[in-house]
Amino acid sequence: MADIELDAIDRKILAILQENGRLSNQEIADRVNLSPSPCLRRIRRLEESGVIRGYVALLDSQKLGLGLLAYVNVRLEKRGGTSFAPRSSNPATHADLFREAVQDWPEVVACDAMTGDMDYLLRVQVEDMAHFSRFVQDHLLHHPSVIDVKTSFSLERIKETTALPLL
Repeated sequence: MADIELDAIDRKILAILQENGRLSNQEIADRVNLSPSPCLRRIRRLEESGVIRGYVALLDSQKLGLGLLAYVNVRLEKRGGTSFAPRSSNPATHADLFREAVQDWPEVVACDAMTGDMDYLLRVQVEDMAHFSRFVQDHLLHHPSVIDVKTSFSLERIKETTALPLL
């Protein structure tokens, strides 16, 4: 269930923005049959409520020389005491330390906590196998909480979208 009540016009605005976030307010208003002021008020409400988190440019990884995409399953140590996290004076668990480290690894473009045998799934975008090997050996396997890593490489991207289904 959504945290904010969305009507059909809100959903249409969101669908339009997901398709092209660079449209002007006037263009969006025209497409949803509103005048610019009420359209802008709706967009601001969606932004302020956090439904719209931000606006970005989507880059082509291949054209930037980042042609290798890996999905890395990571399992962490479960036993042992806690230590102090580098950015905090509070005791940290292995998961806390790992979550903090992931924030500093630019190769990791997504990290999800998972159910099942592994604790985290990383989406790692790098130049090539040599870059991936350096990342794994210099960062991932050196992290004191990591006890197992399993990797799958993407052979072909069949679908990629940032658009959420607005039912």
